[in-house]
Amino acid sequence: MNALHEVRMLRPVHIDDAVRALAEDGAQPLAGGTDLLPNLRRGIGAPRALVDLTAVAALDAVAVRSDGSLRVGATATLAALADHVALHAGWPALAKAAGLVAGATHREAATLGGNLCQDTRCMFYNQSEWWRAGNGYCLKYRGDKCHVVVKSDRCYATYHGDVAPALIALDASAEIVGPGGARTLPLAALFVEDGKRRLTLAPGEWITAVVVPPTAGWRADYAKARVRDAVDFPLAGAAVALKRDGERLAGLRVAITGTNSAPRVVPTDALLGGPWDAASAQALAKAVQTTSNVLATSVATVRYRRRMAQALVCRLVDELWAGG
Repeated sequence: MNALHEVRMLRPVHIDDAVRALAEDGAQPLAGGTDLLPNLRRGIGAPRALVDLTAVAALDAVAVRSDGSLRVGATATLAALADHVALHAGWPALAKAAGLVAGATHREAATLGGNLCQDTRCMFYNQSEWWRAGNGYCLKYRGDKCHVVVKSDRCYATYHGDVAPALIALDASAEIVGPGGARTLPLAALFVEDGKRRLTLAPGEWITAVVVPPTAGWRADYAKARVRDAVDFPLAGAAVALKRDGERLAGLRVAITGTNSAPRVVPTDALLGGPWDAASAQALAKAVQTTSNVLATSVATVRYRRRMAQALVCRLVDELWAGG
């Protein structure tokens, strides 16, 4: 285990102070630390300052607003979201996704913002310093090549977050602050399909909250496949939001995780206006296959993970359609 390098700890209580602290070169946000601290112990990353956001006033607030939308602060814990009465009543897919992350003790510490912005993972990256040094490091950190796709000029480390696809299917948006001010963007636009770059945040920017619109006739759910059902990251995960009008699909949003370097939106426009039947299920499964970029892992084959993603999506649509 590596000794941690010298690092300053800052704990602002006002959001403006947090913005200034995170604008410093080499500063990195810290909340639950369930993703960041294991990486630092492995010698991955060397921030000059860690900015603890857990004391910033109201940054953990969860509230249903007057327009019926839900606003969740970035430092709200996943345990709080999994148990929140308002989420179970209006956005149960979000509560379910939060409750499926890791184990119970992790969820007590892990936060919404940290879970959304978690690092991508790879068998050649999430290792000790001596192990990575022995393999010449990798393109994601300190190296110059990807050991998974050797001739690639980009990193193929995979995103395994559970909450992001649920929020994308729910058409959520992220509130972001930074040195340039505040902005809002669709949650799907937060991510980029590159395991090293990961996020579209500019230097010094960070998420303060996520806003989820009213469901307004939509029904949604999230499901995942993993080796150990109590704690593991998804080998494949899927979120679906569906609106049914009689015997036709009036709306369908699908997002997958665990298969790519970012949570991915599966195109569904071609299915709208028609029924949910065997033909549309086949077309949706094909769209999932086309969207996913599954690579081999140490525990599951490409074929298994791809077919599991397809099966999860179609099963969720089946269930939501039947319940609609």
